[in-house]
Amino acid sequence: MVQPKPLSDPRVLRAIAHPVRTRILDEMSASGPVRAADIAHALGIPANQASFHLRQLAKYGLVEEAPEEARDRRDRVWRVTSAEGFSVNLSELAEAPGGRAAVEVFRASKTASLHEVVDRAFAMGGKDGRGVHAVSDHAIRLTDEEAHELRAEMDAVVEAWAERTRGRDPGRRTYQVVQIVQPRADGPGE
Repeated sequence: MVQPKPLSDPRVLRAIAHPVRTRILDEMSASGPVRAADIAHALGIPANQASFHLRQLAKYGLVEEAPEEARDRRDRVWRVTSAEGFSVNLSELAEAPGGRAAVEVFRASKTASLHEVVDRAFAMGGKDGRGVHAVSDHAIRLTDEEAHELRAEMDAVVEAWAERTRGRDPGRRTYQVVQIVQPRADGPGE
């Protein structure tokens, strides 16, 4: 299995802590190369705002132009620089100069985003009430090694689906799959 590209610069962590940039990366991961107009339409934001955030992501090496996808020389198409995605080790980043503040900004942004995801899932839908909204909660007894194996297997299943469905098919919408694998806080040895 191909590993995500590790991010080790606190400035990059701050850049992706912005909720619009996170959504842009999510959309690009799900659909592949995009134009600013595609992102603007998908996120319901002005095209100039989408262009600005794409340029910011490019500044930090997270996206790049994909000239082979363009219709002509004026057409700007963007792609993520790591098709496998990005990984973040918050403990390591916190030790870098400026890292602790960047980690706190990132954590606050991700926490707010995940709260919104869970709230929407339990409310059984978004504004339009369409789509599949499911929450699963399982308790499994595992060693740490088995927990790593389970997470890797779940990642492989999700990535296989992402690869199979990547593109801008108008019959599809972008779904968010959230996984959390961690020991219970109230379990033995805590």
